[in-house]
Amino acid sequence: MDEEWTVLLSLLPVDWREKAKETNALKGLRKNKSEEDLLRTLLIHLACGYSLRETVVRAREARLAEMSDVALLKRLRKCKDWLAALCQSLLEDRGINLKRRENFEVRLFDATTVKEPGKTGSLWRIHYSLRVPSLLCDYFKLTPTSGEGNGETLSQFAIEAGDYIIADRAYGRASGVECANEHQASLLVRMSPSHIEVLDSSGQPFSWKDRLAEIPKAGNVKSWDVLIPILKGEQPIPGRVCAIRKTEQAILAAHKRLKERAARKGQALKPKTFLYAEYVIVFTTFDESRFTSSDVLNWYRLRWQIELVFKRFKQLAQLGHLPKYTDESSKAWLYGKLFVTLLTEKLIWQAHVLSPWGYVIAQ
Repeated sequence: MDEEWTVLLSLLPVDWREKAKETNALKGLRKNKSEEDLLRTLLIHLACGYSLRETVVRAREARLAEMSDVALLKRLRKCKDWLAALCQSLLEDRGINLKRRENFEVRLFDATTVKEPGKTGSLWRIHYSLRVPSLLCDYFKLTPTSGEGNGETLSQFAIEAGDYIIADRAYGRASGVECANEHQASLLVRMSPSHIEVLDSSGQPFSWKDRLAEIPKAGNVKSWDVLIPILKGEQPIPGRVCAIRKTEQAILAAHKRLKERAARKGQALKPKTFLYAEYVIVFTTFDESRFTSSDVLNWYRLRWQIELVFKRFKQLAQLGHLPKYTDESSKAWLYGKLFVTLLTEKLIWQAHVLSPWGYVIAQ
């Protein structure tokens, strides 16, 4: 175990101990004032999935920490900023550029489902918002997965005027566009032409076939001014549709997924469904004078990279149990799960490509 822990430490950001001091993660500890012992104790809970009570017993037997389960929960809350800082460093290691651009930040909206422990545990949905580049979790809400008003919609989030929001296609509906517009927020959302009505700048139905034909090759980006009719019969909301064609390999993979899904559900696919799958299409109200079409798609690409990390939660971090009962505890728990996922993926990557022994030699 000591050897494996040494390998794990070699994967941490070089300033991980300093980050613990900067974020006051150890503040108030009377005993065990060791960043290493504290992190190891937290990982027993976060990575191994043990309860708070079992974690403190194991930490005591391993001579890592002497604390109660209540004290461990409070310590987890105090480590929220430390875990967030470690996540940001590991994301930068993956090549995800989180450097600031003129103090500009966007909010990434998403949701995931969790399950209460036990065979009969209920399903819940976590709605969360991450700020980029600071990686601050600025909103967190837990709802049932079923029932009116519990779906993945922008109305689940606290939105302020001036916010820049990026969301996936689940939020790409007219109601989402209307919600962002009502709060005077700018929106960038992936969309499916089948799920939202789009008009051209003259108010006529948008000709998807003709417009997408203007992008014959991968790598070319096009944008068009459009109008989105909203549900209340008011004036349509102006914005831009930006699209880029996928590579031929990506198109083949997308078509294969469509056919497999249709076969499972016994559905017949329409030609336009195959056409739309050949492109990544987004709708945005981001200011065109500040964000070119390429800027818009690159910002969406950033959201997708971070979402891929969260999609690995259930595989690597065993995300699946109901989180803590307060917002601060839940955020710390989410950061901890993200940290475990990023660390695991870094370990796998380095074992494959970095060296025959699979870890960094300490300097």
